[in-house]
Amino acid sequence: MASDLPENLAIERVYLLEATYAPDAEELRRPVRSRHLARIAELRDEGVVLEAGALLDMSASVLLVRAPDEEAALEIARRDVYMTAGVWVELRARPFGRVCRPAELPRG
Repeated sequence: MASDLPENLAIERVYLLEATYAPDAEELRRPVRSRHLARIAELRDEGVVLEAGALLDMSASVLLVRAPDEEAALEIARRDVYMTAGVWVELRARPFGRVCRPAELPRG
């Protein structure tokens, strides 16, 4: 319930994306990794990607993204070179309540 939040906190609805790696992801990602990371940095600068990284066991990448709905969140990952190059083989998006300061919420 929003009314039980301290006034200096907000809950932003974002999406947690989990992108499962292919069994041979370490090899497949080498030639495209710099393009992938550059795109992630660009999307962070735009405020679309809030966090991104990989599980250290090379099982999946995890991203927190701003998107209007689950389909739009999945589309962010589908357009990534890791998906088109076969580094990621499965995608999942789940709504996530991100605790933040009101000033961190997107304007508009």
